Amino acid sequence: MNDLGQDLELRLVRYFTVVAAHQHFGRAATDLHVTQPALSRQIQRLEKYLGARLLDRTPRGTRLTPAGRSFLPQAQALLRAARQAELAVRGQAGAQRIAIGHVEDLVITAAVRELRHRHPDAEITTRYLSCREADALSDGRVDALIARAPLPLAADGIVMTPLYQESRVLVVPRGHPLADRASVTADELAGQEPAPCAFETQGWASYRVLGADVPPIESIESYEDKLELVAGGRAIAVLPVGDRRSSLRPDLVTVPVQDAPPSQVVLASRKGDPNPMIRKLRLAAEAVLTAPAH
Repeated sequence: MNDLGQDLELRLVRYFTVVAAHQHFGRAATDLHVTQPALSRQIQRLEKYLGARLLDRTPRGTRLTPAGRSFLPQAQALLRAARQAELAVRGQAGAQRIAIGHVEDLVITAAVRELRHRHPDAEITTRYLSCREADALSDGRVDALIARAPLPLAADGIVMTPLYQESRVLVVPRGHPLADRASVTADELAGQEPAPCAFETQGWASYRVLGADVPPIESIESYEDKLELVAGGRAIAVLPVGDRRSSLRPDLVTVPVQDAPPSQVVLASRKGDPNPMIRKLRLAAEAVLTAPAH
């Protein structure tokens, strides 16, 4: 039974897509800057309106029901259409606004500063996103995204501009047999003992778990928890050289990997987006963003 006399609220639709992206009410509430009980109530309002349960809570988070899986692509399309309508009106009015997403370890300050310098009257905001939130671009929460390729987005719906490449490094604990090497090769990593029981690749980050008593790495969501496995000698990691978070730990060492494919940093935007600030961001980013020195 839906809320008779009321229209479907885009805010509730957006809340649903964020929960679906995180598969966790707590993390979604943090991203949306609302309390978890308030978010739960809003999702319940949406479910009441639609007359169907969209999400099931599980011991490890949240999963979509069959109705939720059916509704999700329609919800994302609805948000994109609303965003396109908003941008079309703003374009006619001459408004200059852009929300820029950036993922995980990437620092985009130079590009944002350059864009503000070139367009001091524009409204420019930034939004930090976890590696699981690349869909913030497709659902309209951000207008452009600076991230590492590949992106978990449909290639026919986005435009990607390469910005720079980074080499990769092995991350191991001090005292590891490879810690004092000037460099290593991928073949040497493949021969690490004991044999790995799990392997995960996130496009730009790879973790190899050592030993059968370690949980699958994909079940560990926190970057810090993954580094703890590495520091404890229970895993090794291969990361872009620009990801400096591991260097904050004195018990970890980075070693260049000679033959690993480079990590590509890109600027992504929605195909056909009329927002003129996207092109201006692209020009600013190409002018000032470069691979960090190492």
